[in-house]
Amino acid sequence: MEEQNKEQAQDPLKFNNRVDLEKLQQSVSQIKTELAKVIIGQQDMIELLIISILADGHALIEGVPGVAKTVTAKLLAKTMNVDFSRIQFTPDLMPSDILGTSIFNVKTSEFEFKKGPLFSNIILIDEINRAPAKTQAALFEAMAERQITIDGTEYAMKPPFLVFATQNPIEQEGTYRLPEAQLDRFLFKIDVGYPSLEEEIQILESKHQQKRKDVESMVTSILSAKQIATYQDTITEIIIEDNLMKYIAAIVNNTRTNANLYLGASPRASIAIMDASKALAAINGRDFVTPDDIKKVCKPILSHRIILTPEREMEGFTPEKVVTQIVETIEIPR
Repeated sequence: MEEQNKEQAQDPLKFNNRVDLEKLQQSVSQIKTELAKVIIGQQDMIELLIISILADGHALIEGVPGVAKTVTAKLLAKTMNVDFSRIQFTPDLMPSDILGTSIFNVKTSEFEFKKGPLFSNIILIDEINRAPAKTQAALFEAMAERQITIDGTEYAMKPPFLVFATQNPIEQEGTYRLPEAQLDRFLFKIDVGYPSLEEEIQILESKHQQKRKDVESMVTSILSAKQIATYQDTITEIIIEDNLMKYIAAIVNNTRTNANLYLGASPRASIAIMDASKALAAINGRDFVTPDDIKKVCKPILSHRIILTPEREMEGFTPEKVVTQIVETIEIPR
């Protein structure tokens, strides 16, 4: 005990966590190391995807083709020893194509339900905005309720159940805009930009060295379904002070009264900010949330949940810019 107090006196920044986060931190570090074997840069996207897993929330990844959206999500799923499905959404995709269908069994003279690719743990949906309304509605029930209803029978999705979806913000032909209710079910909307010049040089060098090697074989599994569930439970134990809850509520409430916005965020956004900030704190080895944790997760959580007024949209405002202004306006708790 004396040695511990002496160590803390020498380094006042050291503290004893009330929640054991050592294994969680080690696992997150290992996942990042595995992904770094293939993925160059994109650290923000990787961290937000890991947070979405710990906070048990779906993630929408938006960016132009070729910026490693799909491969990052796919390799992240590979680091977890769980079932994985990849579904390419197209305009002719029907609900039965993802949910499954009932097939008549001649031997038993009964209909048997054959499960579709949505019955998995990690679902990667490529170009989610290309599927029509019926298919989106079928996906929406699974995302919202974590269950699927077929012919009056409810099928619970086996945990963990997480949807990682990608979409291209530029191309509009043959796409369907996602309804607000479905967008609200995504914990994050992650905007993925181009790599820097240095990162692009590293990408070329890495690709040259890999030759024809299968990149998926370079990544090994780190987490089991049981470990994921344990870490998700650990996140709920992270401490958040009352004044920080009020800080979150003030930020979200401002979106509803902000003159730049036609539609503000719902209480689901407040809960999402709290859960994501807890996960971020845990990743950083803290069992308590700080204002910086909250500020960091606000933009990817709020930007897809708010709608600009037509006037502000014509002036070139963006939801991200408005969220930044709101966060800078609200007084940080002391």
